[in-house]
Amino acid sequence: MDALDSAPAKAVWYRRLGHHLATRLPTLVPATPIHVENPIPALRSLNRKQWLFFLVALCGWTWDAFDFFTVSLTASKIAVTLGRSVTDITWGITLVLMLRSTGAVIFGILSDRYGRKWPFIANCAIFIALELGTGFVQTYKQFLAVRALFGVAMGGIYGNCAVTALEDCPLIARGIISGMLQQGYALGYLLAVIFSRALTDTTSHGWRALFWFGACPPVLIIIFRMCLPENDAFIAKMQMERSLPHKSFMKQAKQSTKEYWHYMIYMVVLMAGFNFMSHGSQDLYPTMLTVQLGFGTNRETVTMAVANLGAIAGGIFFGHLSDSFGRRLCVLVACVIGGALIYPWAFVRNNGIMAAAFFLQFMVQGAWGVIPIYLSELSPPALRTFIVGIAYQLGNLASSASSTIEAKMGERFPLEALSTSTVARYDYGKVMAIFMGCVFGFVFIVMFLGPEHQQADLSIDRVFQKQEDEHVHDLEKAAPAAAEHEEAKPE
Repeated sequence: MDALDSAPAKAVWYRRLGHHLATRLPTLVPATPIHVENPIPALRSLNRKQWLFFLVALCGWTWDAFDFFTVSLTASKIAVTLGRSVTDITWGITLVLMLRSTGAVIFGILSDRYGRKWPFIANCAIFIALELGTGFVQTYKQFLAVRALFGVAMGGIYGNCAVTALEDCPLIARGIISGMLQQGYALGYLLAVIFSRALTDTTSHGWRALFWFGACPPVLIIIFRMCLPENDAFIAKMQMERSLPHKSFMKQAKQSTKEYWHYMIYMVVLMAGFNFMSHGSQDLYPTMLTVQLGFGTNRETVTMAVANLGAIAGGIFFGHLSDSFGRRLCVLVACVIGGALIYPWAFVRNNGIMAAAFFLQFMVQGAWGVIPIYLSELSPPALRTFIVGIAYQLGNLASSASSTIEAKMGERFPLEALSTSTVARYDYGKVMAIFMGCVFGFVFIVMFLGPEHQQADLSIDRVFQKQEDEHVHDLEKAAPAAAEHEEAKPE
């Protein structure tokens, strides 16, 4: 037994904490980085089945984002139909964010216990029912009830998509696949914008047509997933549980919770910062463009589309770089450059605002592109879907008030009303600049102090592997003593 283990528990904890803090700077760059400057070899390393797993996960995550943004894009039209205010309709968005954590718990445990396939299919089937239901609601209470159930369904999809895409992914492609997967969020927003403009003002059913259309693609996604098997990592996990009774799911889950609780807390705190970063830079930005700067609908739509193209490019770029330069270092660089871009993003008033929006979202979603693989590498196989999903959704819940915080802060910086409008104007650019500066700083500190398990074997539970090694070591130590005892027995 070494000196560390023989010391009192508190002293051991302090020593481990001190060692962790002392190694944060030296470990920013991985000891054995993967040198893949060209992303093409990394993408070619995926076989056909791995590509199919990635594509079905991307489809699921993209349509989750589409479903979420359909309400925010049609809130004013829904309000007129149901005879409520826009603020009342946005409560539907709040309910979704509040109940996502419930879905992450339910579907995360089901996915870890019974497999990635059928919980994913169940999620998509619920999407179909609730999208259709939203299109048929006649009262405000019906609308809130449907959106509340939607929150539960949406909460279950992220963790499942992350592990489906990444658990079997080759080591050299994890970063770029992570970045591509995460940008399903931005892609879903773009699709929602496109189909909202195409359907809500051109059909007799208005906003309802958008939701009815939203129920169709999940049918294809379900068929796609039904044609695929379970991924190899989960199959290996199930085979281990059958051959080793002491590694049953419940025992693994209890032991993983005991060993990984501090990782879980860290990931929730980190994801709160990340969700503040995305919501803080996105939710109120269209309001700034239209109300503060007086942008028309077309110009505002183009600006937001350019910003989301920057998000997609940034997520893929930084995700790929994280394989060579480390997950934490890439996030830190994105935060520093993003902080430097706050001023032009928030205060440029000419056509350069599109470039500023592009590059700010390039950095925000660049940092986000690292997150799916970073969380997956920190999580144990026994509860990977649950932990990745619950960390993301609890962080989302913590940041759900970001737009409200910015709106309240904006009231402290009033502006003169435009001559063409009587709507109250506030300096949202200044508010978002202050807010995003704080958020970038927070994420930088948390990420710098955090752990990193780059290149971890996603099919092996580090806790149980350590226990197995210790068990084998104990047997090897006990073998000589048992042999001597056997020899000492009288004839």
